[in-house]
Amino acid sequence: MNDLTRLTATELLSGYRAGNLSPVAATQAALDAIETADPEVNAFVLVDADRALAAAKESEARWRADHPLGPGDGVPTSIKDLLYARDWPTLRGSFLVDAAGPWPDDAPAVARLRATGAVLLGKTSTPEFGWKGVTDSPRHGATGNPWDPALTAGGSSGGGAAAVSLGMGPWSVGTDGGGSLRIPAAFTGTVTIKPTYGLVPLWPASPFGTLSHAGPMTRSVGDAALLLDIITGFDPRDWSALPTPAGSFLDGLDDGVRGLRVAFSPDLGYVRNDPEVTAAVRAAAEVLAAAGAHVEKVHPGFTDPEDAFLTLWYAGAAKVVGTPGPDALDRIDPGLRRAAERGAALSAADYLEATAVRMDLGLRMGIFHQTYDLLVTPTLPITAFAKGRDTPADRPAREWTGWTPYTYPFNLSQQPAASVPCGFTSAGLPVGLQIVGPRHADALVLRAARAYERATDWGATAPPRRHDG
Repeated sequence: MNDLTRLTATELLSGYRAGNLSPVAATQAALDAIETADPEVNAFVLVDADRALAAAKESEARWRADHPLGPGDGVPTSIKDLLYARDWPTLRGSFLVDAAGPWPDDAPAVARLRATGAVLLGKTSTPEFGWKGVTDSPRHGATGNPWDPALTAGGSSGGGAAAVSLGMGPWSVGTDGGGSLRIPAAFTGTVTIKPTYGLVPLWPASPFGTLSHAGPMTRSVGDAALLLDIITGFDPRDWSALPTPAGSFLDGLDDGVRGLRVAFSPDLGYVRNDPEVTAAVRAAAEVLAAAGAHVEKVHPGFTDPEDAFLTLWYAGAAKVVGTPGPDALDRIDPGLRRAAERGAALSAADYLEATAVRMDLGLRMGIFHQTYDLLVTPTLPITAFAKGRDTPADRPAREWTGWTPYTYPFNLSQQPAASVPCGFTSAGLPVGLQIVGPRHADALVLRAARAYERATDWGATAPPRRHDG
């Protein structure tokens, strides 16, 4: 990799504007990084170098004429292979999807990236239909961690996180139904925000329903805010899409946290962390306090909603798998097949009871945020474990939710939740800090994430350079 691959999108855009950086050079650098590093980590399932370079040349001409299409013109960007992108197959890691075209449509976020002039590099890996918290699939294999390819990058947006971490473009767009943006961000030392539900429109609708969000994956909070600006906004194809925001998420981003009331919960009252994770997140809370926030150790007061989440998740798995033929059953991820079988056995009463738990959680968090502006927790209780496993060997669990207790509650409640890197373990693996806000307080969450980022330098640490062969 060269220095261009370590620049943020914000830095690239500044260089384009000044005329001393080129979208073509930045795109070629990203493609070179893919060619060099991707054989080890398997982050991409499709790379379209010719179209990317053609788009970069068009962007360069626009910048020279001082007429960029929008605030993302010329930024190399990748798309998770759950989201439609015109002329590229969306295979979702599954042999159940027919690769034959045509593929005429863009998902709303992809259409907005195209409209702003972003350079689309290709599609990134996902587990089958995004169903679990690690990234491996029958169709495309497993995605490794940039810090150690023998370990998982997390999931289900693991390909995007690995790509961003290794300089294969500074932007990626992923999805999050139970932590799928935040889990890989924590494992790879990158930045993300799962926005308030409906802020980034989704079409086609996710089989996992209103648990699923789309959001940005980046290496800096400023980049996450800028990318969120681009991909948000009302779309009539999403029945639950929110109105287009009136302002920019960059407005007030550097206003800091002085005076904010921040609840620090190191374990939500029921989670067991790796001690090094607890130490890193405790230190991060102290950084926020030193920056002027009123930080109080307190738990939000709910019990683990895993059973309710899994009821809704299993129902989604049953929906996405449907009734494939006997030959197809053998080609499905065995864990997804088991989840679908459990979902098919659920009753309407089971689903409604889980929904009632969800509503109660939303009520509790709404009241909690009347006292506290933000909640900070670990993003995960552990660091990355062996690639190819759904759960870590030393944490027996029935599902991936057994080791992601901090993420899925806030899909149930639909709140904005960011993850930023907050340190490394003695083994050199990243730790993530989760910052949660009340619904519609995405700008406040980003502001706190930015304040923490400015006070530390964890995000500037790059993984070892990967090499082909």
